[in-house]
Amino acid sequence: MELTRVAVGSGSCTVRIDGPVSKHAVLLLPGKGDPVDLYDDVCERLHHSDLRTVAVESIENLDETSAVVLLDELNIAWVNLVGHREGAELAWLLAARQFGRFASLIAVDRGHPSASEIAGVPPVEVPTTVVVGSGGRAIADASGRFVYSDFRVTELPGVDDVVKSAPAELATEIVLRTSPW
Repeated sequence: MELTRVAVGSGSCTVRIDGPVSKHAVLLLPGKGDPVDLYDDVCERLHHSDLRTVAVESIENLDETSAVVLLDELNIAWVNLVGHREGAELAWLLAARQFGRFASLIAVDRGHPSASEIAGVPPVEVPTTVVVGSGGRAIADASGRFVYSDFRVTELPGVDDVVKSAPAELATEIVLRTSPW
């Protein structure tokens, strides 16, 4: 795994880059307070599917603008977005406002912000999957009207934290979204 520190906005961001050199990359955004190794099990599975992973260690210094700067600095033009909790909120914003930069969106434990009565976030126009654990189905379903592309909801009953408790299932959803078939 390659650790890279990138200057973004008024601070910097550390990312963990790993996996085969491939034209298919996945940007993984954690929630606030998530451990730096949150996505390690997911990444290991993604590498077996020929996907390069860029796992952000913390989203503290990231907003829409700085996330795009991060991708530019890493020379990544086209990426699949994955976000967990607050990282998913940022991923929804990126997918909605940066048309042509993102191939797909996988939001974990968060629906579209407008489905939660947060005004001002436009719909997304990329294939989208919302993965939720127990109790998250209603907001996931409500997000469908804010996705102008293929939309899927995956509910994992009995799971409280999808990334920690169901990394294989999450990796499967990511692979399904990143596959060109």
